[in-house]
Amino acid sequence: GRGAYDNVRKVTWLLLATGTAEVLLFFLALFTGLPLPLTAVQLLWLNLVTNGIQDVALAFEKVEPGVLERKPRRPDEPIFNRRMIQQTLLSGGYMGTVAFVLYFFLIESLGMGEAEARNLVLMQMVLFENMHTFSCRSETRSMFAIPLRANPLLVLAVVAAQGVHIAAIFVPGLNTVLG
Repeated sequence: GRGAYDNVRKVTWLLLATGTAEVLLFFLALFTGLPLPLTAVQLLWLNLVTNGIQDVALAFEKVEPGVLERKPRRPDEPIFNRRMIQQTLLSGGYMGTVAFVLYFFLIESLGMGEAEARNLVLMQMVLFENMHTFSCRSETRSMFAIPLRANPLLVLAVVAAQGVHIAAIFVPGLNTVLG
């Protein structure tokens, strides 16, 4: 039961943090008067491909060591507690801010066109969200402390999502839809 509860929290953290990053990216772009950083199709693609595969694989994360030594949680404790809020704001804030800085730099400093800048920001968000998936494997341990072989399904999901996105950049027709 504790392992299942922890995995629900991990998936929640992943989805809320990546959503926070996307919302922050859009608000910063609107606030500074830049064009929207992603199209509706790109945003849908980002959420379906990047989060759609990884969240299922993350749900199969093994129970963390010492889970039975922890004190039981209060029955009325919400799943979205203070720790989850802090982690979501920190990770989502970082991803969204860095993506905005990249977008701003590409448009304002390099004079890049909207389509090319959006493509690079989309790729960066896919990379960030894929890496963040590994951070979500534990609320207390570093992603570097958990062996990749502990959840090969997650590794496969991240590699597949990244591969699908890279292929979408080069597949005629799909790259036109994604802009």
